[in-house]
Amino acid sequence: MIHSLFLVNATGDIFLEKHWKSVVSRSVCDYFFEAQERATEPENIPPVIPTPHHYLISVLRHRIYFVAVIQSEVPPLFVIEFLHRVVDTFQDYFGVCTEAAIKDNVVVVYELLEEMLDNGFPLATESNILKELIKPPTILRTVVNTITGSTNVGEQLPTGQLSVVPWRRTGVKYTNNEAYFDVVEEIDAIIDKSGSTITAEIQGVIDACVKLTGMPDLTLSFMNPRLLDDVSFHPCVRFKRWEAERILSFIPPDGNFRLLSYHVSSQNLVAIPVYVKHNITFREGSSQGRFDLTLGPKQTMGKAVESVLVSSQLPRGVLNTSLNPSQGTYTFDPVTKLLSWDVGKINPQKLPSLKGTMSLQAGASKPDENPTINIQFKIQQLAISGLKVNRLDMYGEKYKPFKGIKYMTKAGKFQVRT
Repeated sequence: MIHSLFLVNATGDIFLEKHWKSVVSRSVCDYFFEAQERATEPENIPPVIPTPHHYLISVLRHRIYFVAVIQSEVPPLFVIEFLHRVVDTFQDYFGVCTEAAIKDNVVVVYELLEEMLDNGFPLATESNILKELIKPPTILRTVVNTITGSTNVGEQLPTGQLSVVPWRRTGVKYTNNEAYFDVVEEIDAIIDKSGSTITAEIQGVIDACVKLTGMPDLTLSFMNPRLLDDVSFHPCVRFKRWEAERILSFIPPDGNFRLLSYHVSSQNLVAIPVYVKHNITFREGSSQGRFDLTLGPKQTMGKAVESVLVSSQLPRGVLNTSLNPSQGTYTFDPVTKLLSWDVGKINPQKLPSLKGTMSLQAGASKPDENPTINIQFKIQQLAISGLKVNRLDMYGEKYKPFKGIKYMTKAGKFQVRT
């Protein structure tokens, strides 16, 4: 299974390594660095890289590459899922998963990796189990450990490890019982010059924060469950019930967890929430070009489009820009030729626009193609696919919990061609 794990930062330095079977030389990462040099963008590195004696399987999260070394053929998605679990666990323990946080808690990191993988095979990957095995670091615990020479490793075997519900510990008690669910959808789209949709799809997740006493049994139903395609569940979900009734039935883990992730690929179901009017022109033989851009909301059910950020990689022949934003601020880097416009919130009554001229190199030929426009945005209280939770019911316990559902749509790779 997994022989070794290397953590590589954005500058290409290996700042942590862990070996489970035999020690694999760092030189194996040279194949990864070669692929990194060939990739145009950090996320374009192939997730699986074959080498003469190993396979390198990697994920990029928080500007850190997690590179697993495999010696025999295994399902790559199995390893990728485990690497994502490692990142989520670090984030749960340290609040953030950054190089600084990992270095500051290096002892806990090695203890976690030792428990999560046994002789190269996944063992305990549930946060509840791990927190009973290895206590999360606190300032007080760190001081005590330094003075006494003890570690964060717990003295007792986790209660959930031996039960039929390994993701939930026994004897959970809360003063306030609450269950909150976040439906977060990320829309990837390519819009052509005329405004028609070339491709559009939605990646969605339902994240949960459940703090309930005892051993509750929850059911979650949707208004329109047939929308969901290519669904991936947390192990707690009873799959047969979902297949038969399209209802999520589960005993939840304690705390934060991802209940399911899904994919909506049917293009007629994907609404495009923003539109762009653009006029970007370069004249042959002229030292100036025209830049005219206007943004507006579309099919947002009256919800506000917020945190809008527009970026565009302008042609190499552009020396500088003289633009006037009607709202927000813009920057242009003459070295990288990256134009960035921080719009903020779109007001439907007064649409934001960015207009002006671009200075071009004298005598330079007209650029071969117009730049593409990348847009980032967020829409609160809206799931763009139309997915809606119908009701959440609890069985097995007598108290009434606080319940809440929150929706959010954000842009993934949202690109407009000009």
